[in-house]
Amino acid sequence: MLKYGQITKDYQRRRVFAFPEFYKSFQNLETVFHAKQGAWTIIKIFESIRRMQGIPLSPFWRNSMSQSLTIDDIWKLFQETNRLFREAEIRMEHDLQETRRLLQESDNKFQARREHDLQQARQLSQEADARLEREIQEARRLSQESHAKLEHDFQETRRFLQESSAETDRRFRETDRKFQETDRKFQETDRKFQETDKKIKEVTTLVGSLGGRWGEFVEGLVAPACETMFAERGIPIHRVYHNLKAGLPGGRNMQIDLLVTNTDSVAVIEVKSRLTNDDVRDHLVRVAEFKEFFPMYAHMRVMGAMAGIVIDQGVDRQVMNAGFYLIVQSGETVQLANEPSFQARFW
Repeated sequence: MLKYGQITKDYQRRRVFAFPEFYKSFQNLETVFHAKQGAWTIIKIFESIRRMQGIPLSPFWRNSMSQSLTIDDIWKLFQETNRLFREAEIRMEHDLQETRRLLQESDNKFQARREHDLQQARQLSQEADARLEREIQEARRLSQESHAKLEHDFQETRRFLQESSAETDRRFRETDRKFQETDRKFQETDRKFQETDKKIKEVTTLVGSLGGRWGEFVEGLVAPACETMFAERGIPIHRVYHNLKAGLPGGRNMQIDLLVTNTDSVAVIEVKSRLTNDDVRDHLVRVAEFKEFFPMYAHMRVMGAMAGIVIDQGVDRQVMNAGFYLIVQSGETVQLANEPSFQARFW
Protein backbone atom coordinates (compact mmCIF):
# COMPACT_ATOMS: atom_id res chain seq x y z
CA MET A 1 0.00 0.00 0.00
CA LEU A 2 1.45 3.44 -1.06
CA LYS A 3 1.85 6.05 1.60
CA TYR A 4 0.51 9.54 1.24
CA GLY A 5 3.96 11.17 1.13
CA GLN A 6 5.16 8.86 -1.62
CA ILE A 7 2.11 9.68 -3.77
CA THR A 8 2.72 13.41 -3.31
CA LYS A 9 6.38 13.20 -4.32
CA ASP A 10 5.52 11.20 -7.44
CA TYR A 11 2.87 13.74 -8.34
CA GLN A 12 5.30 16.65 -7.92
CA ARG A 13 7.91 14.87 -10.08
CA ARG A 14 5.44 14.51 -12.95
CA ARG A 15 4.05 18.02 -12.58
CA VAL A 16 7.37 19.62 -13.71
CA PHE A 17 6.54 18.86 -17.31
CA ALA A 18 3.18 20.61 -17.20
CA PHE A 19 4.40 24.25 -17.04
CA PRO A 20 3.79 26.25 -20.26
CA GLU A 21 7.13 28.03 -19.87
CA PHE A 22 8.85 24.79 -20.55
CA TYR A 23 7.23 24.59 -23.99
CA LYS A 24 7.65 28.29 -24.85
CA SER A 25 11.40 27.89 -24.61
CA PHE A 26 11.22 25.93 -27.81
CA GLN A 27 9.78 28.79 -29.94
CA ASN A 28 13.12 29.73 -31.35
CA LEU A 29 14.03 26.18 -32.29
CA GLU A 30 13.52 27.12 -35.97
CA THR A 31 16.87 28.88 -35.98
CA VAL A 32 18.58 25.99 -34.25
CA PHE A 33 17.29 22.91 -36.06
CA HIS A 34 17.07 23.00 -39.83
CA ALA A 35 17.70 19.44 -40.55
CA LYS A 36 15.16 16.66 -40.50
CA GLN A 37 17.45 14.74 -38.22
CA GLY A 38 17.22 17.45 -35.61
CA ALA A 39 13.42 17.48 -35.83
CA TRP A 40 13.29 13.75 -35.34
CA THR A 41 15.51 14.13 -32.30
CA ILE A 42 13.00 16.53 -30.70
CA ILE A 43 10.14 14.19 -31.58
CA LYS A 44 11.91 11.31 -29.87
CA ILE A 45 12.45 13.50 -26.77
CA PHE A 46 8.70 14.22 -26.55
CA GLU A 47 7.93 10.55 -27.21
CA SER A 48 10.01 9.63 -24.20
CA ILE A 49 8.29 12.34 -22.09
CA ARG A 50 4.80 11.20 -23.14
CA ARG A 51 5.59 7.53 -22.50
CA MET A 52 7.00 8.43 -19.09
CA GLN A 53 3.76 10.26 -18.28
CA GLY A 54 1.63 7.43 -19.66
CA ILE A 55 0.08 9.74 -22.31
CA PRO A 56 -1.15 8.03 -25.48
CA LEU A 57 0.32 9.03 -28.85
CA SER A 58 -1.71 11.88 -30.50
CA PRO A 59 -3.14 11.67 -34.02
CA PHE A 60 -0.76 14.39 -34.96
CA TRP A 61 2.15 12.26 -33.93
CA ARG A 62 0.86 9.23 -35.81
CA ASN A 63 0.41 11.34 -38.98
CA SER A 64 3.82 12.95 -38.68
CA MET A 65 5.59 9.62 -38.64
CA SER A 66 5.40 9.42 -42.41
CA GLN A 67 6.00 13.10 -43.38
CA SER A 68 8.51 15.91 -42.84
CA LEU A 69 8.19 18.02 -39.67
CA THR A 70 8.37 21.80 -39.36
CA ILE A 71 8.80 24.07 -36.37
CA ASP A 72 5.08 24.78 -36.53
CA ASP A 73 4.40 21.09 -36.31
CA ILE A 74 6.61 20.83 -33.30
CA TRP A 75 4.82 23.79 -31.66
CA LYS A 76 1.47 22.11 -32.25
CA LEU A 77 2.92 19.04 -30.69
CA PHE A 78 3.95 21.10 -27.65
CA GLN A 79 0.45 22.52 -27.33
CA GLU A 80 -1.16 19.08 -27.62
CA THR A 81 1.23 17.67 -25.08
CA ASN A 82 0.61 20.60 -22.70
CA ARG A 83 -3.14 19.97 -22.95
CA LEU A 84 -2.68 16.32 -22.15
CA PHE A 85 -0.42 17.23 -19.24
CA ARG A 86 -3.08 19.54 -17.82
CA GLU A 87 -5.74 16.84 -18.16
CA ALA A 88 -3.38 14.37 -16.52
CA GLU A 89 -2.73 16.90 -13.74
CA ILE A 90 -6.46 17.32 -13.15
CA ARG A 91 -6.93 13.56 -13.05
CA MET A 92 -4.02 13.16 -10.69
CA GLU A 93 -5.37 15.94 -8.44
CA HIS A 94 -8.72 14.16 -8.39
CA ASP A 95 -7.05 10.79 -7.69
CA LEU A 96 -4.99 12.43 -4.95
CA GLN A 97 -8.09 13.89 -3.30
CA GLU A 98 -9.87 10.53 -3.60
CA THR A 99 -6.82 8.80 -2.16
CA ARG A 100 -6.73 11.26 0.72
CA ARG A 101 -10.44 10.64 1.35
CA LEU A 102 -10.00 6.89 1.28
CA LEU A 103 -6.99 7.14 3.56
CA GLN A 104 -8.96 9.35 5.95
CA GLU A 105 -11.90 6.91 5.92
CA SER A 106 -9.53 4.02 6.44
CA ASP A 107 -7.84 5.87 9.28
CA ASN A 108 -11.23 6.70 10.83
CA LYS A 109 -12.35 3.07 10.54
CA PHE A 110 -9.05 1.93 11.97
CA GLN A 111 -9.37 4.35 14.89
CA ALA A 112 -12.99 3.31 15.47
CA ARG A 113 -12.08 -0.38 15.29
CA ARG A 114 -9.11 0.21 17.55
CA GLU A 115 -11.28 2.07 20.05
CA HIS A 116 -13.91 -0.70 19.89
CA ASP A 117 -11.26 -3.37 20.40
CA LEU A 118 -9.80 -1.41 23.30
CA GLN A 119 -13.24 -1.05 24.88
CA GLN A 120 -13.91 -4.75 24.37
CA ALA A 121 -10.49 -5.65 25.77
CA ARG A 122 -11.14 -3.41 28.80
CA GLN A 123 -14.55 -5.05 29.27
CA LEU A 124 -13.08 -8.56 28.99
CA SER A 125 -10.30 -7.60 31.37
CA GLN A 126 -12.82 -6.25 33.86
CA GLU A 127 -14.97 -9.37 33.53
CA ALA A 128 -11.90 -11.58 33.97
CA ASP A 129 -10.85 -9.60 37.04
CA ALA A 130 -14.36 -9.88 38.48
CA ARG A 131 -14.48 -13.62 37.72
CA LEU A 132 -11.04 -14.10 39.26
CA GLU A 133 -12.12 -12.17 42.34
CA ARG A 134 -15.25 -14.32 42.65
CA GLU A 135 -13.18 -17.48 42.29
CA ILE A 136 -10.75 -16.24 44.92
CA GLN A 137 -13.63 -15.50 47.29
CA GLU A 138 -15.16 -18.91 46.56
CA ALA A 139 -11.79 -20.60 47.15
CA ARG A 140 -11.45 -18.76 50.45
CA ARG A 141 -14.97 -19.80 51.44
CA LEU A 142 -14.34 -23.43 50.52
CA SER A 143 -11.03 -23.34 52.36
CA GLN A 144 -12.72 -22.01 55.48
CA GLU A 145 -15.49 -24.60 55.19
CA SER A 146 -12.92 -27.37 54.64
CA HIS A 147 -10.94 -26.23 57.64
CA ALA A 148 -14.08 -26.11 59.76
CA LYS A 149 -15.11 -29.58 58.53
CA LEU A 150 -11.65 -30.98 59.27
CA GLU A 151 -11.78 -29.54 62.74
CA HIS A 152 -15.27 -30.98 63.25
CA ASP A 153 -14.17 -34.39 61.91
CA PHE A 154 -11.12 -34.32 64.18
CA GLN A 155 -13.24 -33.59 67.23
CA GLU A 156 -15.75 -36.22 66.16
CA THR A 157 -12.98 -38.77 65.63
CA ARG A 158 -11.53 -38.00 69.06
CA ARG A 159 -14.96 -38.44 70.63
CA PHE A 160 -15.53 -41.65 68.68
CA LEU A 161 -12.16 -43.05 69.78
CA GLN A 162 -12.96 -42.26 73.39
CA GLU A 163 -16.36 -43.88 73.08
CA SER A 164 -14.85 -46.81 71.16
CA SER A 165 -12.28 -47.34 73.87
CA ALA A 166 -15.01 -47.48 76.49
CA GLU A 167 -17.14 -49.70 74.23
CA THR A 168 -14.14 -51.96 73.55
CA ASP A 169 -13.53 -52.40 77.26
CA ARG A 170 -17.17 -53.21 77.75
CA ARG A 171 -17.12 -55.69 74.88
CA PHE A 172 -13.97 -57.33 76.22
CA ARG A 173 -15.70 -57.81 79.54
CA GLU A 174 -18.79 -59.07 77.73
CA THR A 175 -16.66 -61.43 75.61
CA ASP A 176 -14.95 -62.79 78.71
CA ARG A 177 -18.35 -63.37 80.26
CA LYS A 178 -19.53 -65.10 77.09
CA PHE A 179 -16.40 -67.28 77.06
CA GLN A 180 -17.20 -68.39 80.54
CA GLU A 181 -20.80 -68.97 79.51
CA THR A 182 -19.61 -70.89 76.44
CA ASP A 183 -17.36 -73.07 78.56
CA ARG A 184 -20.32 -73.82 80.78
CA LYS A 185 -22.41 -74.62 77.68
CA PHE A 186 -19.64 -76.87 76.36
CA GLN A 187 -19.75 -78.81 79.58
CA GLU A 188 -23.54 -78.98 79.29
CA THR A 189 -23.22 -80.04 75.64
CA ASP A 190 -20.77 -82.79 76.58
CA ARG A 191 -23.26 -84.04 79.11
CA LYS A 192 -26.00 -83.95 76.47
CA PHE A 193 -23.74 -85.78 74.01
CA GLN A 194 -23.36 -88.52 76.51
CA GLU A 195 -27.12 -88.65 76.94
CA THR A 196 -27.56 -88.59 73.13
CA ASP A 197 -25.11 -91.44 72.72
CA LYS A 198 -27.17 -93.39 75.18
CA LYS A 199 -30.35 -92.59 73.24
CA ILE A 200 -28.69 -93.56 69.95
CA LYS A 201 -27.91 -96.92 71.37
CA GLU A 202 -31.51 -97.26 72.48
CA VAL A 203 -32.74 -96.19 68.99
CA THR A 204 -30.38 -98.69 67.38
CA THR A 205 -31.86 -101.40 69.47
CA LEU A 206 -35.36 -100.19 68.55
CA VAL A 207 -34.51 -100.08 64.82
CA GLY A 208 -33.20 -103.61 65.04
CA SER A 209 -36.45 -104.61 66.57
CA LEU A 210 -38.37 -102.76 63.85
CA GLY A 211 -36.23 -104.48 61.21
CA GLY A 212 -37.30 -107.78 62.56
CA ARG A 213 -40.90 -106.66 62.52
CA TRP A 214 -40.52 -105.40 58.92
CA GLY A 215 -39.25 -108.80 57.93
CA GLU A 216 -42.28 -110.24 59.62
CA PHE A 217 -44.47 -107.84 57.61
CA VAL A 218 -42.86 -108.91 54.34
CA GLU A 219 -43.13 -112.57 55.20
CA GLY A 220 -46.56 -112.45 56.75
CA LEU A 221 -48.36 -109.97 54.45
CA VAL A 222 -46.76 -109.62 50.99
CA ALA A 223 -45.17 -113.04 50.51
CA PRO A 224 -48.34 -115.15 51.10
CA ALA A 225 -50.36 -112.89 48.79
CA CYS A 226 -47.92 -113.16 45.86
CA GLU A 227 -49.17 -116.55 44.73
CA THR A 228 -52.79 -115.40 44.70
CA MET A 229 -52.16 -111.94 43.17
CA PHE A 230 -50.07 -113.18 40.27
CA ALA A 231 -52.30 -116.25 39.69
CA GLU A 232 -55.25 -113.89 39.15
CA ARG A 233 -53.21 -112.28 36.33
CA GLY A 234 -52.48 -115.67 34.75
CA ILE A 235 -48.96 -115.96 36.17
CA PRO A 236 -48.53 -119.14 38.24
CA ILE A 237 -46.06 -118.91 41.16
CA HIS A 238 -44.11 -122.00 42.25
CA ARG A 239 -41.61 -120.60 44.74
CA VAL A 240 -41.16 -117.47 46.92
CA TYR A 241 -37.67 -116.51 48.21
CA HIS A 242 -36.94 -113.96 50.95
CA ASN A 243 -33.95 -111.60 51.27
CA LEU A 244 -31.67 -112.94 48.54
CA LYS A 245 -28.12 -111.51 48.38
CA ALA A 246 -25.39 -111.72 45.74
CA GLY A 247 -22.01 -110.12 45.15
CA LEU A 248 -19.64 -109.54 42.22
CA PRO A 249 -15.96 -108.58 42.01
CA GLY A 250 -15.25 -104.90 42.56
CA GLY A 251 -17.47 -104.57 45.61
CA ARG A 252 -20.74 -104.75 43.71
CA ASN A 253 -23.65 -106.17 45.69
CA MET A 254 -27.37 -106.79 45.24
CA GLN A 255 -30.13 -107.61 47.72
CA ILE A 256 -33.61 -108.83 46.71
CA ASP A 257 -36.46 -108.49 49.24
CA LEU A 258 -38.72 -111.04 47.53
CA LEU A 259 -38.21 -113.26 44.49
CA VAL A 260 -41.10 -115.32 43.07
CA THR A 261 -40.53 -117.87 40.32
CA ASN A 262 -42.25 -120.39 38.05
CA THR A 263 -40.95 -122.52 35.23
CA ASP A 264 -40.06 -119.74 32.78
CA SER A 265 -40.40 -116.41 34.67
CA VAL A 266 -39.21 -114.66 37.83
CA ALA A 267 -40.52 -111.47 39.53
CA VAL A 268 -38.10 -109.28 41.49
CA ILE A 269 -40.12 -107.52 44.22
CA GLU A 270 -38.88 -104.49 46.22
CA VAL A 271 -40.80 -103.74 49.43
CA LYS A 272 -40.67 -100.21 51.01
CA SER A 273 -42.44 -98.62 53.94
CA ARG A 274 -42.44 -95.37 51.88
CA LEU A 275 -42.18 -95.62 48.10
CA THR A 276 -40.44 -92.68 46.30
CA ASN A 277 -39.25 -91.74 42.82
CA ASP A 278 -35.66 -92.63 43.72
CA ASP A 279 -36.82 -96.12 44.74
CA VAL A 280 -38.33 -96.62 41.29
CA ARG A 281 -35.10 -95.58 39.53
CA ASP A 282 -33.04 -97.85 41.79
CA HIS A 283 -35.32 -100.83 41.11
CA LEU A 284 -35.03 -100.30 37.36
CA VAL A 285 -31.26 -100.71 37.68
CA ARG A 286 -31.71 -103.70 40.00
CA VAL A 287 -34.00 -105.56 37.59
CA ALA A 288 -31.74 -104.76 34.59
CA GLU A 289 -28.68 -106.20 36.38
CA PHE A 290 -30.52 -109.14 38.01
CA LYS A 291 -29.30 -111.85 35.59
CA GLU A 292 -25.72 -110.63 35.99
CA PHE A 293 -25.88 -111.19 39.78
CA PHE A 294 -28.06 -114.32 39.55
CA PRO A 295 -26.90 -116.13 36.37
CA MET A 296 -28.92 -119.25 37.27
CA TYR A 297 -31.99 -117.31 36.04
CA ALA A 298 -30.36 -116.10 32.84
CA HIS A 299 -32.59 -118.32 30.68
CA MET A 300 -35.81 -116.98 32.26
CA ARG A 301 -37.92 -113.90 31.71
CA VAL A 302 -37.56 -111.26 34.48
CA MET A 303 -40.38 -108.99 35.69
CA GLY A 304 -40.37 -106.25 38.32
CA ALA A 305 -42.79 -105.41 41.14
CA MET A 306 -42.81 -102.86 43.97
CA ALA A 307 -44.77 -102.77 47.25
CA GLY A 308 -45.24 -99.78 49.59
CA ILE A 309 -47.22 -98.92 52.68
CA VAL A 310 -46.99 -95.17 51.95
CA ILE A 311 -46.58 -94.06 48.31
CA ASP A 312 -45.56 -90.50 47.35
CA GLN A 313 -47.83 -88.57 45.01
CA GLY A 314 -47.36 -89.60 41.38
CA VAL A 315 -45.03 -92.50 42.20
CA ASP A 316 -47.73 -95.09 41.52
CA ARG A 317 -47.97 -93.84 37.93
CA GLN A 318 -44.18 -93.87 37.61
CA VAL A 319 -44.07 -97.52 38.80
CA MET A 320 -46.59 -98.62 36.20
CA ASN A 321 -44.92 -96.59 33.42
CA ALA A 322 -41.70 -98.43 34.24
CA GLY A 323 -43.51 -101.71 33.45
CA PHE A 324 -43.63 -102.87 37.11
CA TYR A 325 -46.51 -104.39 39.05
CA LEU A 326 -47.55 -102.17 42.00
CA ILE A 327 -48.55 -103.90 45.27
CA VAL A 328 -50.60 -101.75 47.70
CA GLN A 329 -52.22 -102.42 51.05
CA SER A 330 -55.92 -103.19 51.02
CA GLY A 331 -57.37 -103.73 54.49
CA GLU A 332 -55.54 -106.55 56.22
CA THR A 333 -53.97 -107.82 53.00
CA VAL A 334 -52.39 -106.50 49.79
CA GLN A 335 -53.38 -106.43 46.13
CA LEU A 336 -52.11 -105.39 42.68
CA ALA A 337 -53.05 -101.78 41.77
CA ASN A 338 -52.48 -102.31 38.01
CA GLU A 339 -55.43 -102.55 35.65
CA PRO A 340 -56.31 -106.08 34.46
CA SER A 341 -55.19 -105.06 30.95
CA PHE A 342 -51.73 -104.05 32.20
CA GLN A 343 -48.84 -105.65 30.26
CA ALA A 344 -45.70 -106.11 32.33
CA ARG A 345 -42.24 -105.41 30.94
CA PHE A 346 -39.83 -108.35 30.66
CA TRP A 347 -36.04 -108.30 30.80
